[in-house]
Amino acid sequence: MATDAETLSIRADTRRRWVLALPAVTIITLFSILPLGVVVAYSFLTPGDYGNVKWIISFEGWFHVLFERDIFDDTVSLSDAHLTIVVRSVLLSLATTGITLVLGVPTAWFIATRPQRQRAFWLFLITIPFWTNLLVRTIAVQEMIRSDGIVNRLLLWLGLIDAPIQMMFTNFAILLGMAYVFLPLMVLPVYAAIERFDFRLAEAGYDLYASRLYCLRKVVLPQVKAGIIAGSILVFVPSLGAYVTPRIMGGGTTLMLGNLIETQFGQGRDWPLGAALSLTLTALVLVALVWYTRLTTRERRDG
Repeated sequence: MATDAETLSIRADTRRRWVLALPAVTIITLFSILPLGVVVAYSFLTPGDYGNVKWIISFEGWFHVLFERDIFDDTVSLSDAHLTIVVRSVLLSLATTGITLVLGVPTAWFIATRPQRQRAFWLFLITIPFWTNLLVRTIAVQEMIRSDGIVNRLLLWLGLIDAPIQMMFTNFAILLGMAYVFLPLMVLPVYAAIERFDFRLAEAGYDLYASRLYCLRKVVLPQVKAGIIAGSILVFVPSLGAYVTPRIMGGGTTLMLGNLIETQFGQGRDWPLGAALSLTLTALVLVALVWYTRLTTRERRDG
């Protein structure tokens, strides 16, 4: 009887958990899984004449992700424009992650080593940008580096340049904008990891005559590596699919994947290609997340 009672209790607990999870499962299904299914279906259809799709099975959308067909003799070649945008998106996302890592780790270390009463103030300063709309923050960066912006005017006043430097609508402008926008996403998880760090371990390393660099590599970084990896993923993933910042800082000429997808659903009127590009972006994000999951699982297994 005891076994039957335990089984009934487990079943009742399972049903109760499913009932509690039902609202979340419903929302995820309606607003995530079903729209994703629509995108997958559209990627295998034929483009409509003026947008939308024709319900005729076609693989042209996926074909045009990497290849293009000559309109005169139907010869096939690699789509240089798409490949350039994909490579640019990945490289700029990696560069953004690297810059925020270089700036974010010392910032997080500084905050974590302040007295307890001061940490809330410094974290408050880090989170202030989140109170402002992304578009406003991006335009603020644009005002800094445009031809008659603060940076150029300062350089002209100091006599370091004779004419304004063209910084807008370049890869540099996009990189600067994304690094500014996503820097807090690096600082916060690294700060959380450093705050849990037992600083007595570093002191023990110094007592054993370890240099500061050796102590950093062998004692500190292994302990805060989980925060660094989490921050890198939090920066890389949204950078890869960024739309607003590349659109404003790139001026519509220096595109990233998000801009290319929007173009296909808008002016290009090729919804299957836009859907295929969207799924390509999703696949790139999944590769990063799988790498992160495997890395953290290995870390947990190794203790």
